[in-house]
Amino acid sequence: MYYKVRVRDTIRIPPNKFSEDLDDVVTQIVQTTFEGTMRKEYGVIVVVDNIESTGPGIVIHGDGAMYQKVAFDALTFRPELQEVIDAVVCEIVEFGAFCHIGPLDALVHMSQIMNDYVEVDSESEIIVGKEKKLTLKKGDIVRARVVAVSLNELSARESKIGLTMRQPSLGSHEWIYAPTEEIKDKKQEKDKKKVKK
Repeated sequence: MYYKVRVRDTIRIPPNKFSEDLDDVVTQIVQTTFEGTMRKEYGVIVVVDNIESTGPGIVIHGDGAMYQKVAFDALTFRPELQEVIDAVVCEIVEFGAFCHIGPLDALVHMSQIMNDYVEVDSESEIIVGKEKKLTLKKGDIVRARVVAVSLNELSARESKIGLTMRQPSLGSHEWIYAPTEEIKDKKQEKDKKKVKK
C-alpha cells in the first residue's frame, strides 16, 4: 500500500557545494540519498517532495562538510500482510511467477497460483492448469493476496514478498471476469428464448 509520510533526517553537504544555492543543493542531495531506498518503518521511499532545511547546519571539526537537518514528504510503498493487490506478471520461472507490485517484485509460488495441478514452461513463459486449462503468462494482470513480507533495508531487490492467488476472486483478471461474462451470455440466451416463445 502507498503512504505519504513526513520524514526527518540529516544530510551531509560536502564543502565543494557551499558556493551553490543551498536550497537546490539540499533538494538534490535529499532526492539522490532517499529516493529508491528502503526503510523498515516506511517501506520503499518512491519519491520525495516539499523538502525543507530545519535549523542551522553544523560543521564538524576535521570533516569540513556541513550536516543539515531536513524534513520532507515521502511517498512510500509498503506491502501489508493479507492485503489484496493487483500486480503484473513480469517473469515465469520453474517454481512460480514473479510479479511487479508497485516498485517491488513478489513471488507467487507454483503451489499458490491456482487450485489445480500446474505445468510450468519457463522457456515459453507460461503456466497452464492441467484440468481447467487456465493459463498465466508474462504481462498478465493478476489479483493476489500478500501472505509473506520480509523487507531488506540494505537492498530493496533482496526483499522477499510472497503472494497467493488460490482464494475465490483472486488470480488472473481473465479468470476472475470470465465466469461472469459466461453467466451473462447464458442469461442473454435464455432471455432471447423467452422472447421467441
